[in-house]
Formats: sequence, C-alpha cells, structure tokens
Amino acid sequence: MDKKNFAIFIDLENTGGKAVTLNRVIEKVKIKGDILIGKVYGYQEAFSGLKEVLLSNTFNVVPSIRYGVNQKNNLDIQLVIDALDVAYTNDLIDCFCIVSGDSDYTPLVGKLKSMGKYVLGISRSEVASNIFIKACNEFIFLESVTTSGNQGSDDTLSEPDDLLEVLEKIISDQADTDGAVFVSELKKTLLRLRPDFSEKSYGYSSFGKLLNTLEMKHNTIKVFGDNNSLKVKLRGENKSLAGEITKANWVSIMQNQLNKLKSNGFERVNPSIIKSELQKEYPDFDERQIGFKKFSDMLKRLEREKVVAVEFNEARTMLIKIL
Repeated sequence: MDKKNFAIFIDLENTGGKAVTLNRVIEKVKIKGDILIGKVYGYQEAFSGLKEVLLSNTFNVVPSIRYGVNQKNNLDIQLVIDALDVAYTNDLIDCFCIVSGDSDYTPLVGKLKSMGKYVLGISRSEVASNIFIKACNEFIFLESVTTSGNQGSDDTLSEPDDLLEVLEKIISDQADTDGAVFVSELKKTLLRLRPDFSEKSYGYSSFGKLLNTLEMKHNTIKVFGDNNSLKVKLRGENKSLAGEITKANWVSIMQNQLNKLKSNGFERVNPSIIKSELQKEYPDFDERQIGFKKFSDMLKRLEREKVVAVEFNEARTMLIKIL
C-alpha cells in the first residue's frame, strides 16, 4: 500500500472505550501512514480516561447526548456526513479508517472507494458484519490489534531493548515480499509512533548502529545491505519459543489465550480470532495433531469443560463466549 494520509473515524462503543485499546488502534494506523484527521463518536464522561489519548493525538470529539431512541443512528449518520465532507474537501486524505463493524457503513465504504480512497476497517469480531468486512480494502479484527504485544503507544522508551517489540510490529506490518523494510522507512514510521525518539538519546550516532546492537543482543532481527540501502527483516526461525501444543497441555494453553482476550475486554470472540492468536505463539499448531478434526471441535470440548459457551449471532456466525 503506497497511500499515506489517513482520516480515522472511531465508534467508541465499538472499541469499548478503553485507553489501551484506543492507543493500539491509533498505533496500528500510524504504522501504515500519517493520521491527519481523527474523530471519535459517542464520547461521554464514562470515557474520561481517554482524554490524554485524544488530546495528544489532536482528535475531535462528538459527544453522546441521550435524547430519544435514535441516538445511535444519529451518531452513525454524523460519522457518514463527516467522512464524506473530508473526502470531498480535503485532497490530502487518500486513506480512511473506520473503526466500526456496522453494515450500515457499507454504502459509505463503497462511495469512498469509488472516489479512489483506500478504506481500512477495524472492529470487534463479535459485531463485525461480513458485508462490511468484504467491502473494505483491508480489514483488521480489533482483538488482534489489542492482543499483539504489551507495548502501548503512550509508553516511553527508556532502554534500547524497549524498542524491539515496537520495531518488530512495524517490520511485520510493512515488510515487502522478501519480508524486509528499508531502515530509513522503519525510522520514519517509528517517529510517527514515538515523535520524541532519537538514537542519540540511547548513546548511538546512527539508527543503523542501534539496530546492530539489538540484532547482536536478541537475534530476532537481521540488518543487511550497504549504507545507501540498509534493510532489516525478522528472523522468523527464532520467533517461536513457546514449545508445542500437545494432548496434555492444550486445555491450559487455550485457557491462557482466552484469558488474554477477556482481560482486554473481549467477552465474545469469533473462533478465527482465537485460532489466529494461538498460531502467532504456536506457528506449527494443527488441531488434528491433538486428535480433533476441526478447530470447532476443540471449542465444543472446552464448552463441555465450562471454559467457554458456543453461541450464534443473528447471521448464524459462531461466537465464543469466554466464561
């Protein structure tokens, strides 16, 4: 994707109104490009913990004023009006991020795409409409954004090692077909996430030398090329240190994965999210190796163990309620 300038519109009800979640969403978009315009909808005093995040990212706020039964519809309409206003009047914006899974936004997505805009959708899997997902140029489940590591965009970087998780996220997202990123682009993206970053504050005269130190110390990244085209990639063979899933440990491993999701505010999750998060830590995982024909069979066994409850939404999509 070669487009860079984003306008982002966030339905706070969809994100759960948690600062850590909002930080991760903003960070994910900043990895992809610059956020020139940001707006959140449905703000109320219960979300006062978001003030620092919103102010530091210069977001505008549309409050939730309860009057009658159509408040949610009013906010949805306002989001559509605002997005179209930006699309028609601001030529700098070539990418739109809509943080909501409501199928009502599908016509908006279609209109933006017809104007040559790139549309990124982000939503909780529990409420993400298949129609909306397929309409977007790119779609990301909110659970995978929130559970990917422990570094929030409001954290400070005090040691070189603290950089590593952030850098790995950027490399993973921006890598070319060879799995690599130019070091110059890596630093440019890092500065979008951490405007106060400077390699000199860590005692290094260049960003490349800082990366070389991280490479030698952790061996999870590889720096290569000459000074004019220095690149960096992940060392995939060193990424999985968690062992393997067996018939003896799979229940406890699944419980840990589910607890991570629940602690981040997700009580009902699409099964594909659970499997995706599991495979990040255990890339070789295959349910057939532990005696199950399908992943859904594993989830049904967990239901019998009172770990989860299997439910279906109105579209007959399976959802897993974490008990």
